[in-house]
Amino acid sequence: MNTILSTVIVLSSLGVLLALILYFVAQKFKVFEDPRIDEILDILPGANCGGCGYAGCRAFAEVLVKNDDISALLCPVGGSSVMTKAAERLGKTATVKDPLVAVVRCAGSCGMRPRINLFEGAKSCAVMATTYSGDTGCSFGCLGQGDCAVSCGFDAIRINTETLLPEIDDEKCTACGSCVKACPKFIIELRKKGPKNRRIYVSCVNKDKGGAARKSCGAACIGCTKCQKVCAFDAITIAANLAYIDHSKCRLCRKCVTECPTNAIRELNFPPRKQEIKND
Repeated sequence: MNTILSTVIVLSSLGVLLALILYFVAQKFKVFEDPRIDEILDILPGANCGGCGYAGCRAFAEVLVKNDDISALLCPVGGSSVMTKAAERLGKTATVKDPLVAVVRCAGSCGMRPRINLFEGAKSCAVMATTYSGDTGCSFGCLGQGDCAVSCGFDAIRINTETLLPEIDDEKCTACGSCVKACPKFIIELRKKGPKNRRIYVSCVNKDKGGAARKSCGAACIGCTKCQKVCAFDAITIAANLAYIDHSKCRLCRKCVTECPTNAIRELNFPPRKQEIKND
């Protein structure tokens, strides 16, 4: 009986001792978490898309709380309204930024860029890109396997079954950048959404010289510089035989659109152009 009682006492004492050790260790290494993190987390949209550059909304909330200057940070899903609300809660200042949207810089549909071979591997752009340059004459254009659509967590992208090109739903796109990262050909770009969703951009990434580019795709930019010459805002540059429109400088005048001989410059959501009245 004494042996059993002694054992119970020893074990009980050991349990109490270990509990005390655990308590002091927990207090010693206790990590304090600012309660404002949860408050900011409630403000953020909770998409956990990584578009902000951090591993989810909680990680982004921690950064917002810990940094004094948050002017360079942005939640692409919530936009400026969410950033302003979070900044007000923290007593900080957030910079109002233009909303962005993804655009597809390739107009090489089946009609413009005929298939010259058949890819029979895994239905993946990443796999296809590591295997060979593509199944058309253009080695720069969209591969059409839909990695961008798979990566989108907002159902904002679909592959057109006729053109085999991605199409982006402006209303659903949050500019999280997942599709940009998923495309091995780098044909998807985030650009300013623009007033009334109006945008102008060069829908081509082909860097071949004019003749070769036009031969591989009827909608290719040929680097002729006509668009650059007509732009009054210095928004267009020509590099590696390819035109590029800086959306921070573009004033949406559309002069470059009519100058492009291959229709490589796209204008989205503009009203129809007025027809010129010719006098007899």
